Amino acid sequence: FAAEGPVFCSGHDLKELSSEDDVKHHSQVFELCAEVMTLIQKLPVPVIAKVNGLATAAGCQLVASCDIAVASEKSQFATPGVNIGLFCSTPAVALGRSLPRKVALEMLFTGEPLSAHEALMHGLVSKVVPEDKLEEETMKICQKICESSKSILALGKATFYRQITQDLDTAYKITTKVMVDNLTLRDGQEGIEAFVQKRKPVWSH
Repeated sequence: FAAEGPVFCSGHDLKELSSEDDVKHHSQVFELCAEVMTLIQKLPVPVIAKVNGLATAAGCQLVASCDIAVASEKSQFATPGVNIGLFCSTPAVALGRSLPRKVALEMLFTGEPLSAHEALMHGLVSKVVPEDKLEEETMKICQKICESSKSILALGKATFYRQITQDLDTAYKITTKVMVDNLTLRDGQEGIEAFVQKRKPVWSH
């Protein structure tokens, strides 16, 4: 995900949330947003946010929902809903799963933004780079990912999100079975054979 201009994403259009619209319309707006955010983690490919500018409210939620986020040094991240009387409760779902609780709550309670480097320090983004290097650094990550098997990436991503919410024993049971299943895949065997034969693998995708 990327954007043109000084704002990455400012979240919902507040004009859509006025009292002129009914509760049903408001429910549809937030349900659609939640569907988009959860779909990102269900997609079988890695999703990267390329952030150059301000990401606020649902825009900050979008960054937190992506698998990887690369930000320029000028980027900022905020959940300022509390300041206009609309607490960022849905963004809090993604923030609370990406940031330490006290950092997320300070953002939610104050609406004050995190700088790009603060976002990196707390784990909201993966990497911070100068603005003129943002495209290059993001594409480096994309190109590296694209060297791997699509089916193996899909399996790995789905398993990561499945196990991350489990207790330790359950997480290891899940991932142990997946490792065995991984070996039965064509690309699982191709990768091992290529490593042993000291050649580049030829993925089935």
